[in-house]
Order: sequence, then structure tokens, then C-alpha cells
Amino acid sequence: MSSCPLQDSAESLALRASDDIDNIHDVQRAYACLEKLIAPQRVNDSEEVYATRSELSALLQLLNAELQRRIDTADTTIESVRMALTEGGVQ
Repeated sequence: MSSCPLQDSAESLALRASDDIDNIHDVQRAYACLEKLIAPQRVNDSEEVYATRSELSALLQLLNAELQRRIDTADTTIESVRMALTEGGVQ
């Protein structure tokens, strides 16, 4: 642990920002999974997706809301890192 509280704070914020970005990647993987479910993978792919448009719409709304929440969280963390670095004289 560092003797400088500001450095500890900046390091903690940087770790939190990394975690926030990982969370955004989780939502992106959910989108990729959804795309694979909907888009045919092969020319002769005749499997059907039994979800209705309203179910898919609800899923996308949920994914969009969660993605926005995670982006907002990451933005807040990154802004905190910037402020901590600026207050500490690091640029």
C-alpha cells in the first residue's frame, strides 16, 4: 500500500474503471449471443427462433438499459480518476 492517499485513491479508481469496462464487455457478449441466435450461421440453417418480436424487443430494451447503466458507471469512474489525477497535480 502506498504512503500517498491520493495515489491509493487513483489506483483504486483505475481498478474500478477496469472492472466497469469488463462489465460493458459482458453486455457486448450478450448482444453477440443474441445476434448468433437470430442471424443464420449457414446457408442451409433452417432452425427457427421461437421468440416473438415483442419478446426480442423486451430483451433488447433490457440489454440497452443495462449497457447504458454500465457505460454511465464507467464514465463516472473515469471522471473520478481524472479529477483525482488533476487534484494531485498529475496530468
